[in-house]
Amino acid sequence: MTGRAVAVRDLGIRYNLRLTRRTTLKGSLATMLRRQESGPTHFWALRHVSLNVERGESVAVIGPNGAGKSTLLMALAGILAPSEGTIRVEGRVSTLLTLGAGFDAELTGRDNIDLAAAFLGIPPGRMATITPSIVEFAEIGAFIDAPVKTYSSGMRARLGFSIATAVQPDILLLDEVLGTGDQAFRARSQARIRELVKAAGAIILVTHDLSYVTEFCSRAILLERGHVIDDGSPAAIVELYRERVRERKLLAESEAGRFAAIPDSAPTA
Repeated sequence: MTGRAVAVRDLGIRYNLRLTRRTTLKGSLATMLRRQESGPTHFWALRHVSLNVERGESVAVIGPNGAGKSTLLMALAGILAPSEGTIRVEGRVSTLLTLGAGFDAELTGRDNIDLAAAFLGIPPGRMATITPSIVEFAEIGAFIDAPVKTYSSGMRARLGFSIATAVQPDILLLDEVLGTGDQAFRARSQARIRELVKAAGAIILVTHDLSYVTEFCSRAILLERGHVIDDGSPAAIVELYRERVRERKLLAESEAGRFAAIPDSAPTA
């Protein structure tokens, strides 16, 4: 199977700051008393983002915290609707974003597998045949029949990864899951992703593990402040990212030194 899996054109995601703030009676009264106060009411988490992903590609999205990486994945998954621009996705999408959010803490791991199957549109009969392999890969033992609220974060991530990658999706979206678990699980998860790529699936992942990007991904995209800075070979994009991190660190140190050099002009008694 060949062809384009994802096409994004001039994508923008805008958040309403008023809706993201916690609403309380005291806060509402304070807002009413400050109607004349000016200030931003929204911000663009992503702006003018365009990219293509072909089947068979494994694309890493990297960048500093707050760059818009997870927002991009949520938009591709259909969790967030574009404020502007378009997203076209061809094929079945599987993602830990929706599965993680969909886990019911009161239900057992096995029940959550069935819940995820319903969410992904997988017939119960088919899910029953692949459930044993999901349980085996997750390696959570008897906890599969215990409530998810008793799981560690690593156990939840392993189960979610096992579900998301067991259905042979056309497009797999991952957010930092590769940093979860012990070394053995990391190796097995990387091997499974390579198998999915060989099966002509497209992988789009967010990660801070730059060594994984250069070793296993076919492309990398650098995001900063909601914009695509560059898109190209993993080695080149990782080096560009490291250079920009070094520049920001030097700038911050310079600013800190300049501030420390300002003499204290406060009058003495």
